[in-house]
Amino acid sequence: MAQIIGALFALAGSIFFLLGSLGLIRMPDLYNRMQAGTKTSTLGSILFLAGISIGFFETVGCGKIILLMVFILFTNPISSHALARAAHCVKTFMSEKTVRDDLQTDKSDCEESK
Repeated sequence: MAQIIGALFALAGSIFFLLGSLGLIRMPDLYNRMQAGTKTSTLGSILFLAGISIGFFETVGCGKIILLMVFILFTNPISSHALARAAHCVKTFMSEKTVRDDLQTDKSDCEESK
């Protein structure tokens, strides 16, 4: 029974990866692609690792997998945010559909690096 539940979790994680790859193709600019990729890779990785942990509880060390899941949960959004701010500083193309740019008024980070 645990292997079936683990397989369902891993399948759900794989589906999130598939949806994220579709989001990377369909989104109009770098910022939207980065958002779609980060959210799906974070949740997809956590679900996939949870499935491995549940399905193979006897053979896999769950402590390492939980530590890896926590690491992914913190590092993916932080690195994505840093990359998006760097892309904004070098004035990367923004879609015409973008309604609001909150970083436009906050240029202190961009000017410090020059």
